Amino acid sequence: MAKEVDVYIKLQVKGGQANPAPPIGPALGSKGVNIMEFCKRFNAQTTEQMGKILPVIISVYKDKTFDFIIKTPPAAIQLFEAVKLAPGKGSPEPNRKKVGSVTWDQIRTIAESKMPDLNCFTIESAMKMIAGTARSMGVTITGDLPKGQTEQGEIQN
Repeated sequence: MAKEVDVYIKLQVKGGQANPAPPIGPALGSKGVNIMEFCKRFNAQTTEQMGKILPVIISVYKDKTFDFIIKTPPAAIQLFEAVKLAPGKGSPEPNRKKVGSVTWDQIRTIAESKMPDLNCFTIESAMKMIAGTARSMGVTITGDLPKGQTEQGEIQN
């Protein structure tokens, strides 16, 4: 019989650098989860992604055991890396002040890496989602548009 889930905990943790300090310790400790066991298992699974911010969803069961799923890094973080900006340093006025630019090829690369976690079926729709994130951060997109799309992202016949 399957275990009954008590609660889900969503955190963003740097890969390979989980420790019992806040925010991990208080979030897991209040639910009765063994904090050090989580840190050891998370760090073991994320050694190849050292230092990257990774969303993690922790399923805590009634008997205080847990499982977790590691997601791909957020699109905003990947865009910051592509533009070579410090995380959290987007434009305060994205429609007026631009902070950098990326190419459609970089957008495609980010969309392909995020595809398992996105709510879309085609790479073109994933690229539109990433492009929207870039625009809201004040990042311009340069280069030729992907074949079959217009400026607004509509598919041409």
